[in-house]
Amino acid sequence: MLCRDEVLHIFRETGVLLEGHFLLTSGRHSSQYLQCAQVLKHPDLAARLCRQLTEELKEKELDLVIGPALGGIILAYEMGRTLGVPALFAERGEGKMTLRRGFRVEPGEKVLVVEDVITTGGSVREVMEVLRQAGGGVTEVAVLVDRSAGSLAFDVPLRSLLSLAVESYPPRECPLCRKGLPLVKPGSRK
Repeated sequence: MLCRDEVLHIFRETGVLLEGHFLLTSGRHSSQYLQCAQVLKHPDLAARLCRQLTEELKEKELDLVIGPALGGIILAYEMGRTLGVPALFAERGEGKMTLRRGFRVEPGEKVLVVEDVITTGGSVREVMEVLRQAGGGVTEVAVLVDRSAGSLAFDVPLRSLLSLAVESYPPRECPLCRKGLPLVKPGSRK
């Protein structure tokens, strides 16, 4: 079992935690950014982190794991492999999250939704809506990092390897903008 300090150590060693002025996927600004792709590019570390995240899920009945593209693809795959269930991903098509590539969710399937980092939970909520429209039942949400420090609420349990209180600001209220610091968009959307 990895403790919080071990997870932080892994994230620091692999360059996951960045400092500066960042545009988040949510549109908000922050002085910190978590680029989980830096740890997920190491298969051994990705497997270790996902094993930790799935440890308590092994006793649950799950039919599949799904994550939003791009951040949730590797997690969905590795957690699906660990749990012995198929792994899918949802992606944007015409501005909204959708299942493509022949992926389907059958009515009544029990689904775990995964993501690398959540701040507002927007992408996770979109995936949950896609699943519910297909008749799938979301059982839980699992993330590597919860940037809301536990303040986000879903209508299913949320588990995270790391929960951080990282401040983020609406663009009009951003103190980093007022200081004139250059804005960096490290994510994959927008």
